[in-house]
Amino acid sequence: MKKFPPTGSCPVRDVLSRIGDKWSMLVLLTLHANGTMRFNEIHRSLEDISHRMLTVTLRMLEADGLIAREVFAEVPPRVEYSLTERGSSLLPHIFGLVEWAQANKASIFEERARH
Repeated sequence: MKKFPPTGSCPVRDVLSRIGDKWSMLVLLTLHANGTMRFNEIHRSLEDISHRMLTVTLRMLEADGLIAREVFAEVPPRVEYSLTERGSSLLPHIFGLVEWAQANKASIFEERARH
């Protein structure tokens, strides 16, 4: 039997727990679609994410090396976010999941309605 050890020693759990939340993939897709963006641009693009949740999500994605944060020494300070090479390498897998979700969305909703 294949076992999946607890978080900390299981790469599947560790990676999916970071990118499998409600917002991480959407932030990555937004940066891919729009290129380098400022915080408020990302916020406007996603509309229903809170400022706090966007901040937390951006910090986690940056800590994992999926996005880069660049601070410009201006008044007021300007901060821009962009995909890293690692973040870009994840996109084909996210696109596959998006395609699957689009292809199966209707039947999944039908099944949910029956239960």
